[in-house]
Amino acid sequence: MTIRVLNRDEMAVETEHDVVTVRRKAQAVAHGRGLSTFAIAAITTAASELARNVLAHARRGTASVEAVAADGRSGVRMVFRDDGPGIADLPRALAGGYSTARSLGLGLSGSRRLVDEFEIETAPGKGTVVTVIKWARF
Repeated sequence: MTIRVLNRDEMAVETEHDVVTVRRKAQAVAHGRGLSTFAIAAITTAASELARNVLAHARRGTASVEAVAADGRSGVRMVFRDDGPGIADLPRALAGGYSTARSLGLGLSGSRRLVDEFEIETAPGKGTVVTVIKWARF
């Protein structure tokens, strides 16, 4: 499947205000791509959780929010990048309930359940890249 990027907004994630900006952008793009009310809420929540993870674990990074299309489908893709410490125990982090930042530890696992496609690249000392996609259902 070839995904076409129709529009991309790249934003810094360095403050709590940036988290709100990413969340609002995700919501607007999802609405513009024709996602359902539930899907808009899901992608908006994932945006907030993943941006907060960047702040909590790396203190700074970037987020891109993209309007995408593939095989007649319309959707939203988001990519979160940081140069933080990476995730030492990825399976444990994805299982939920585990956190190194004194949180509930539900950001990654919860976000993965909210989206249609979830990919993560990480290694200790190498940072983390999380890519998610939510597709419109017609």
